[in-house]
Amino acid sequence: MSKNYQLHSIEYWLADLRAYFISDAPELISLFDTYSEEATFGRRYIESDLKSLKHGSRILEVGAGSLLLSCQLVREGFHVTSLEPIGIGFSHFKKMRQIVIDRATSLGCVPEMLNIDVETLDQHNCYDYVFSVNVMEHVHNVDLVLDNVVKSLVEGASYRFTCPNYYFPYEPHFDIITLFSKSLTEKLYGSKILDHEKINNTFGMWESLNWINVSKIAKIANRSSSVKVSFYSKLIVSTFERISLDPMFAKRRSLILRKIILFFVVVKLHKIFQFIPTMFQPLIDCRLQKKISMETD
Repeated sequence: MSKNYQLHSIEYWLADLRAYFISDAPELISLFDTYSEEATFGRRYIESDLKSLKHGSRILEVGAGSLLLSCQLVREGFHVTSLEPIGIGFSHFKKMRQIVIDRATSLGCVPEMLNIDVETLDQHNCYDYVFSVNVMEHVHNVDLVLDNVVKSLVEGASYRFTCPNYYFPYEPHFDIITLFSKSLTEKLYGSKILDHEKINNTFGMWESLNWINVSKIAKIANRSSSVKVSFYSKLIVSTFERISLDPMFAKRRSLILRKIILFFVVVKLHKIFQFIPTMFQPLIDCRLQKKISMETD
């Protein structure tokens, strides 16, 4: 196996780390496997963007969680900063995160870390690329976060992120059909939300959700003449395929939803969902690009 493959393969890094967990922290294997699968998805999500970046480019991961993906990007030769705004719904990250840091330190692939909330990010013109995966639905102030992240980009660079779109009446963390707002949905389900068996710290998780949507992002972005906003429609297709092929990911959805999605994938009708306007799709796939200023004499 070539050294180049080892460095660029996230599977190789995760397999090495999993062996380390089996030896030193077997009680965390299930948790590790969950975030390992998320890191693999995240690496695929930003694949096309990474190909356009130069070796040594400065990357910021917003909401780096257990640092699995950030460490992999360091292994690939990028200069990575990991911002982890661990909120009230994410205390279970801490132990696994430290184990990952210990192993990454021994292998020389630890990213720089910003242990702050993204609302307090105050860096300007620093990063060639910023990304986040399923983080924007948890921030306290969407307006401030988007403003801070855009300021941190160099001109021409972009912030790519995906998260749920709460215009679509479905909440993926709790796997429930929603009403028009968070408060009405909470009244509908009551204690069922706090008793959700698949989520650690259900109260913290529920409190962290901000009901972000495509319209809100567009309005924020359009206030600034220095930002170009784009929404993409094909992520729903790959997500349906992921649900049909990945048992661990699929288990987070109800049985009836899995069956419906599997039917569409089997008969190859799932690709029609990419033609639904992004405003009404269940997932947001967004890019905010900082425009290059046109200076005149």
